[in-house]
This record gives sequence, structure tokens and C-alpha cells, in this order.
Amino acid sequence: MNKPAAIYTRVSSDRQKQDHTIASQAAALMEYAKTNGYVVPPEWVFQDEGYSGASLQRPGLETLRDLAAQGQMATVLIYSPDRLSRKYAYQVLLTEELSRCGVDIVFLKSPAGVSPEDQLVVQFQGMIAEYERAQIAERSRRGKRHKAQQGVVNVLCGAPYGYRYMKKTDTSAAYYEVLESQAAVVRMVFEMYTKQQLNIRAITRLLNQRGIPTRTGKTRWERSTVWGLLRNPAYQGKACYGKTEQRPRQRITRALRQRNGMPKRSNSSGHERPRSEWITVPVPALVSEQTFALAQEQLERNKHHAQRRTLEPTLLQGMLVCQKCGYALYRCSVRTTRRRLYYYRCSGSDAHRQLKGALCTNRPIRQDYLDPLVWNEIIGLLENDTLLQAEIDRRKEAIRNTDPRQQRQETLRREQARLGNNSERLITAYQEGLLSLSQLRERMPELNKRAKTVEAELQSLETGAMDKAKYLQLAENLSAFRKKLHARAKTLDVRERQQILRLLVKEILVDTQSLTIRHSIPISQTQKSPATSGSPTTQTLPSAAPQPPSYLLRPRSHASVLVHFRGFREASVQQFVQQPRGDVSRDYLVPDCHAGGRGLESRRSCHCRSDSQRCILSLTRASNPPRVE
Repeated sequence: MNKPAAIYTRVSSDRQKQDHTIASQAAALMEYAKTNGYVVPPEWVFQDEGYSGASLQRPGLETLRDLAAQGQMATVLIYSPDRLSRKYAYQVLLTEELSRCGVDIVFLKSPAGVSPEDQLVVQFQGMIAEYERAQIAERSRRGKRHKAQQGVVNVLCGAPYGYRYMKKTDTSAAYYEVLESQAAVVRMVFEMYTKQQLNIRAITRLLNQRGIPTRTGKTRWERSTVWGLLRNPAYQGKACYGKTEQRPRQRITRALRQRNGMPKRSNSSGHERPRSEWITVPVPALVSEQTFALAQEQLERNKHHAQRRTLEPTLLQGMLVCQKCGYALYRCSVRTTRRRLYYYRCSGSDAHRQLKGALCTNRPIRQDYLDPLVWNEIIGLLENDTLLQAEIDRRKEAIRNTDPRQQRQETLRREQARLGNNSERLITAYQEGLLSLSQLRERMPELNKRAKTVEAELQSLETGAMDKAKYLQLAENLSAFRKKLHARAKTLDVRERQQILRLLVKEILVDTQSLTIRHSIPISQTQKSPATSGSPTTQTLPSAAPQPPSYLLRPRSHASVLVHFRGFREASVQQFVQQPRGDVSRDYLVPDCHAGGRGLESRRSCHCRSDSQRCILSLTRASNPPRVE
């Protein structure tokens, strides 16, 4: 009596598909069905090509389960238990599900029967298949990692735009070949982004208008493609392996980046590893390291300073960071009987944004007090000709004297000459009969691979050295920029001031009692006065004519309480002198008025409701040392 049955086959890799292993499974199962009296309709042969056995989301398996739930089949034929699944838990789940539907499972490579011994053998096969899968995955991972550490490019995920992957041969290892037509497009994209200051949308539009083909031959470019091109380190000669990993999903926030934390979610996703864990594989460079670094800085700036749907732009948009919780500050408004007041508020203090309520107790800050304070500080910085000229000279001298590229280039040239001599010696020895052809084939690939690596790194260093003269010329043009800025400082609008501020300020840290401005250029330096026998004195900034009101004043507060407070005018600062590009933090101190048992006069100067509340309008000493980061 003929019994209706279905056949299920599966392979997990493209290589198995090419080897026709799924066809061999189907042929063996069809032969078994004919021998044992099973009838298999053609539409009941389900195949999953290229699907992992560790997942249940397979189209053929889904159709098989739906057909079994309808009660149309009595038996399903499978080659072995690992073809059903490579996870023992999934095997048990599918076996019980099909059994409840009245479907018998017959494995060709396992004993038939329902005795406890037969079931034990099938279960052992499932556990062994799961162990084998984990072992194969671990061996593959370690093998790829070892190859990447040796500089082999075939562990990478294919050649990016601008290169062609050349397979390994008997005489040479695998390598990337530069496609000059595409390489010119890559250089053009980096030039438009770093020098012409075009955004990714504009670059994408220009590529589409010019009809430049993509790697697949299409003339349609997407913004994500250009964004990935600008972030690919292979274009500076350093292709990387192991850039991503699988771990639970997380919401990327500024506070999370500062804490290096990870959320506790069950679902998994690909995330970028720390750059210190990337394995560099040398490839031919298409742009210099300086150009690539400029592109990364521009990408980071654009991520923070991208234009939002803001009706009225603000001067400090995207630069304010809460020093207590690490979240960014945003602008909000409050309407009074006379006008509308704008504040900068920490997003960590909003209870509706967090799952467990507010994370921060930092108070909002008046925009009309904070914006002029920061802008006047930057203008005062640019007016200090002596300091800026000394900084320019120091950076130029550091670049001229400390250039590790020259020493590295000389080492690579000597290595290149040595490899060339070794290759010539091997060829001469083969021609004279001192080496056999097999010995020559064994030694030449290693020399060729090393020669290509040295040539790629040398080309990258020579390309990067061309940008050093451009940087020196840019530093010399800073004086002309300062003169033009000083002449137009009072007529600039908010957008123009915003662009200037983002050139000179990295971020502004806001705390309950201090404001820290992290400059890109040092502002002052603590010096020793000979008149005081070596005691340190603080160099102060020139005071402006009318001092602006405190940026921490609350509504209807009087600014006269800050007349004698010198913390905003004489906060000491220091200068980084060890690095060509130092970052300086200047603190504007706001002490506590109730500390140490203050009297009634201090409490009358502010609007605190209790003696335990910390006041932001106090008149304590301003001699606390500032923080330099």
C-alpha cells in the first residue's frame, strides 16, 4: 500500500549548493521512498538552499510545518537529524510538533523505530550535530583571525568600490588590484567632502547627475553608499577585519558612549567593535591618512551639528553636554506675562524620556545669558595675538621636527630593495639549476606577498606626506582669518557665529556650579612671576567694558549681586604643551552661598527657599583652582 510522504532537504552554504549536495540528498531519499512504498508528489519535495540549521526561519521548513498542521501528510523523509536542525532544542521542538500532527519522521541515516534505545541514538545525534556546528564556527573564526593577522586579504568580505579582488594563484597570494576609473571617483568624493565641504546628499546628487556607474554598473547612488565609502578605512591603505560583532541591541546615546555600557536586551544585532580590536590588513591606499582623518572628523561633526527642524537656530546647538549625567542639553521655552524665555535643559532630567524617571538634577540655564558669555569668550580669545602666534609657531615646529613618516619611509625603501634582491637571487638560482621548480614556487609567493604589502604601505606614506605642506600653509593663513573675523564680529548672524564657534570649541560641559568650555586652541598659560620668588600667578583675560549678566540668573533676579564676583573674569586656565593640538577646558565657577553657615545677607541676595538648597548666585571665594581636561 502506497503511503503519502514528503521530503525535506537542506544545505547551509553556497559551496554546498555548488557541489550539488542537496541534489544527492533528494536522490537518496527518493530511492528510499520507492524501496519502502512511499509516494512523494513533486510539490512535496521541500528544499532550503543556503539556510543555516541553527535557525527555524526557513521557507521550505515553514511550508512543511503548515502542510503537516493541515493533516495532509503522514510521513516526512529527512536525510539525517542535522538536516532538520543543528540545535538539539530545535530538533525536539520540531519532532514533538510533527508528532502532535500525526506525522512520522524517518531519518535515512538513523535507526528506525520507537524504542527508547532508538530515540536515545537520535537524541545523541542531535547533540553531536549541535556540538559540531559550534566547533566548526569556532575553528572558522580563529582561522580567519589568524589569516587576518598575517595580512591575507581573502578573509575580508570582498573588495570595496575602487578595487578588484585577485584570487590566490600558485605564484602569488590574493590581493586587491586598484581600478583607476573607480579610484578616481573615490578621490573625488573625499575631495568634495573634505575640501569643498559638500554634504553627503549633495555628493550623491552630483554622482547621479554625472551618470557615474556604481560597482554593479548602475547609475543610481544612495546616500548610505557614499556614507559607507567615506567611513571605509581600506581607502587609506588599512582594510580592517573584525569591525563588527553580534551582541544585544542598544540605544546609542551620549551617556552610554561615555560609560561604555551595554543595555540588557535579548534580541541581537550587529554592532561596531572598538577600533583597538580591529585587525589591519594592508591594501593599496587611494587617499592619504590625513584626508581620511579629516573625513572622519567631518562625519563626527555633522552627526552632532546636523540641521534639525529648528525654526530659530541657537548659537550653542549641539555643543552643550551635562557634566553630571552625560546627556545633551536642548532648548525649551517658558512664556511669562511679558515675553517668552528660552532655556537650555538637560535631556536626562526629563522623566518622560527615561524608563526609570529622571536621571539628572541639573537645572535649566537661560539662553540669553549663556550665548553672549560664550561668544564674548571666543572673541577675546581671537584678540590675543601673542598667544595665537605662539601656538601656530609651536605646532609648525612640532610638525617639522617630529615626523615619524620619514623614518618609516626609509625603512620601507630598504625592505623593498632587500626583497627585490632576494627575488633576483632565487630566479638566478633556478636558472643555474641550484633550485627546483617546486622549491621556487614554494618561496616566491611569500616574497611577492611581502613586496606588495611594503609597496602599499609606502604608497600610503608618500601620499600622506603631500598634505603636510598644505597644513603649514593653512596655519599661516590664520592671522588673515582673525582680522576678517574681528572686523565682522558684530554684524554676523546666528548661523555664521555658529560656524565660527564650532571651529574653535569642541564642547561645553555644564554642571550645577561650573561651566567648562573645551577649546581647540589654548587660551592662556599659568606663568611664574619673578617678583614673588617663583610663586605661580594667574594670567587673566582682558575684562570687557560692561560685564554680561550671569548665565545662571533666574527670572526676575537682579544682577547686582554678581558685581564683586570675579569668578567669571579671573578663572585660571592652563595650556597643553605636549601635543600639537591641545584641548583646554576653562571653568566658570559658581560656588555655594549657604556653605559654612552664611548669614541673612547671603540668603537675601538670592531666592532660595531653604538653607539646605544650593544657590547659584552666591558670593563665596573665587580662588578655587579650575579644572583642565
